[in-house]
Amino acid sequence: MIGTVLVANRGEIACRIFRTCRESGIRTVAVHSDADENALHARVADAAVRLPGTSSADTYLRGDLIVKAALAAGADAVHPGYGFLSENAGFARAVLDAGLTWIGPPPEAIEAMASKTRAKELMGIAPLGEVTEADLPVLVKAAAGGGGRGMRVVRRLADLDAELTAARAEAASAFGDGEVFVEPYVEDGRHVEVQILADTHGTVWALGTRDCSLQRRHQKVIEEAPAPDLTQEIERELHDLAVRAARAVDYAGAGTVEFLVAGGKAHFLEMNTRLQVEHPVTEAVFDVDLVALQLRVAEGHALENDPPRARGHAVEARLYAEDPAQGWAPQTGRLHRLTVPDGIRLDTGYTDGDDIGVHYDPMLAKTVAHAPTRAEAVRRLAGALERAAIHGPVTNRDLLVRSLRHEEFTSARMDTGFYDRHLAALTEPAPDPLAPLAAALADASAHPGRFGGWRNLPSQPQVKRYLLAGEEHEVRYHHTRTGLTADGVRVVHADARLVVLETDGVRRRYEVARYGDRVHVNTTALTVPPRFPDPTAQHAPGSLLAPMPGTVVRVAEGLTEGSAVEAGQPLLWLEAMKMEHRITAPTTGTLTDLRVGPGQQVTVGSLLAVVEETHGARGTARSATTKPAPEGAQ
Repeated sequence: MIGTVLVANRGEIACRIFRTCRESGIRTVAVHSDADENALHARVADAAVRLPGTSSADTYLRGDLIVKAALAAGADAVHPGYGFLSENAGFARAVLDAGLTWIGPPPEAIEAMASKTRAKELMGIAPLGEVTEADLPVLVKAAAGGGGRGMRVVRRLADLDAELTAARAEAASAFGDGEVFVEPYVEDGRHVEVQILADTHGTVWALGTRDCSLQRRHQKVIEEAPAPDLTQEIERELHDLAVRAARAVDYAGAGTVEFLVAGGKAHFLEMNTRLQVEHPVTEAVFDVDLVALQLRVAEGHALENDPPRARGHAVEARLYAEDPAQGWAPQTGRLHRLTVPDGIRLDTGYTDGDDIGVHYDPMLAKTVAHAPTRAEAVRRLAGALERAAIHGPVTNRDLLVRSLRHEEFTSARMDTGFYDRHLAALTEPAPDPLAPLAAALADASAHPGRFGGWRNLPSQPQVKRYLLAGEEHEVRYHHTRTGLTADGVRVVHADARLVVLETDGVRRRYEVARYGDRVHVNTTALTVPPRFPDPTAQHAPGSLLAPMPGTVVRVAEGLTEGSAVEAGQPLLWLEAMKMEHRITAPTTGTLTDLRVGPGQQVTVGSLLAVVEETHGARGTARSATTKPAPEGAQ
């Protein structure tokens, strides 16, 4: 029997595994980097071991240090979670060689499926050889790892060599393996996967399907189980192929086999030899705890001959600290509050007051709703997210709500090109016009003495300004003998935390919370502008500013001050929260100033470079996210 489990991971997945361990009476051990010293997963474990450093390469990817930590803490088993070393056969062997129980598939199975090229060979699928125009578009893909790392869509043959080089570099950096391959790119297919669970006695369960088609940067955003509107023939084929893949490598434990479904055909993608981020939707539909079953399989117990029956439908949305409207740029800062309505499952590695740093993946939480039907589950999750209190950095919450309510999604006609088609509309600002007034009235109620009491002169209103959706909004209201008033709006109630306003006979409640210069009014975030703007915060035209804190990882080859550049040309790459952001020339012209070099740390708004525009040239986008986090598949 397993007595103590070390989780070789961090954040949400570590906390989720600890929850099952506690329920099972198993002691828990966390490992943490210096950046994660006060992280939730390090706080809730029974014991925690420091991994010196902040980078993944120095900490969570150091299998030797993690094995030593397990032995030092008295653990007798190791669970890898997902990402990091979860699909590293060498790490699995090191755990076993140390006399510890490995809560995962055999190293040989990991090795067989770790390379996507070898996995395809096992399934009888050959990658493309020499690529011609007739093969386009194609997908360049890392043979190891996942989560969109080392992955490039190529639509022009002239771009292939450059994309192969970039993909090899990404793959080598992320996984220590620069092997890539090329396969046909299935346009606008549905990403469907099958959850499998196998024991060491020959039983393999296929626990239904999941649809993970809504993705950004080849990383999943919204998932559901079962995958809707599949024919019985396709569903049977997916189950059979998944079980075939598991048996081909004598699999044991939890795993996922992924496919693209298009034109009534299933195209095998890969097998992930680990637990998936989206496993909660399968747990909800089959009423199982996949982590508890992983523990039982690791202890040598047999599964029942037949898997449990599915019931209802479940949908999961991943809440990220990122701005979808700005190239999915990750956000940092204090997470003041994170709560969701009752009845919604919340898996998170954060709690109120935690800081979101620059070192790791920007996923804050997973929210999951289960209901008897798909329509009910989707409605429940959208409503819960809309009512959730998420106070802190910018998140993708509004995008999630709009995605769940989009006609293509509600009618189950989505595919992997969903965000390519609809991102602009889904991120169009739609602020509540009364939110600034509610913020001003709450502030006035909290500080009544600041304005010198009520006034008899209605021609002299109080004025406050807020930044909302990038624009300044001016609010005017009055102090009177009867309280606060505003033209055209009846103020039913106003205190520091709650404002009730009535317009056209309809009352609406506004919950208000202020943290420094940020004010959250229901789901709307406002910024209080400085009374006296910093005159030094001006930059020359063509200045490229850091969109987030991070590290300059590389500068374009041969780029120096005086270089001629084209609009949209990549100039340098900035890494933040384990995602790489390509900073491009805003216009055609000359690079007149280059302030940074590889390895340099920068803060938000730091001047990176200046491009002086050539007369008559026109600018383009300033940056674009190009590489997701290297620590593991998402």
